[in-house]
Amino acid sequence: MGFYDIANRYAGLGAKNHPLVKISSIVPWEDFLVRLEAAWRKPPEERKSNAGCNPWDAVVMFKAIILCTLYNLSDDQVEYQIRDHLSFVRFLGLGLEDKVPDAKTVWLYWEQLAQADAIEDLFEDFDGYLEKQGYLAMGGQIIGASIVAIPKQRNSRDENENIKEGETPDGWENELAKRCQKDNDARWTKKNGKSHYGYKNHVNVDRRYKLVRRYKVTDAAVHDSQVVEGTLDPNNTASSMWAVSAYLSAEKRGNKTRSKVRARVEHVFGAQSNDMGGTLVRSIGLTRAKARTGLKDLTYNMRRLVQLERLAMAGSP
Repeated sequence: MGFYDIANRYAGLGAKNHPLVKISSIVPWEDFLVRLEAAWRKPPEERKSNAGCNPWDAVVMFKAIILCTLYNLSDDQVEYQIRDHLSFVRFLGLGLEDKVPDAKTVWLYWEQLAQADAIEDLFEDFDGYLEKQGYLAMGGQIIGASIVAIPKQRNSRDENENIKEGETPDGWENELAKRCQKDNDARWTKKNGKSHYGYKNHVNVDRRYKLVRRYKVTDAAVHDSQVVEGTLDPNNTASSMWAVSAYLSAEKRGNKTRSKVRARVEHVFGAQSNDMGGTLVRSIGLTRAKARTGLKDLTYNMRRLVQLERLAMAGSP
């Protein structure tokens, strides 16, 4: 291998405007460090000893989780893809000689973020950075929701009824392995005549920049109108609000406008479904669904920032 072979490969990736190159350079990764360390590291006084393996760098692990989200990869898949793709290795800031986070490690870091309920704070930190860069929430706000699917549960009708009532179905008490694979927080809903099982991602998008400014994750059975107050953005510079009729109470229905304005929120869901590999959640429970869906919204904003900066350089309005 020549001394400059890897550098030349990386230069070729940069010349082709690989999206990871842009995301890596434009996102202020160190700004997340304090919150990541708080979620992943015990304070020195709580540590029993300094024995054991050294922890992974917080930014490296956060970037690995971003890769999972950006391409909708499982923990096993992201380990394989990091080993296989030079672009992934460079995104993490690793060399070919460095160790790669294994699937179990990625899962553990994911789990700690979820249990610490840290994603919403990370999302708000990045939203603050966007505002500092001049991307203020303006032009009004658009609210919409998308179904977040989970793997098929294949429960019987009676089992689903028990779960809906908050009860443990008969025969599950002594089957720990089975209970660990069942999501008792997800719910059924109907959309366009089809039944869906999982969760909902309710988002607030500003009309000007099409960035997600607020989000709320619920089970799929929660009616859209129940989360309006939780998704409104008081910082939007305009008072106008657009939403599908399900979100609007009788006194708010007069605020509806043309569907092409409301459709801007569908562009967000389209990008998450098509450009980011889909919205399937490979986890069990509402706590994990909130973390993974919230990070999907955060990662979308990172991609969107790259697009906005490119448009600004091109002189587009």
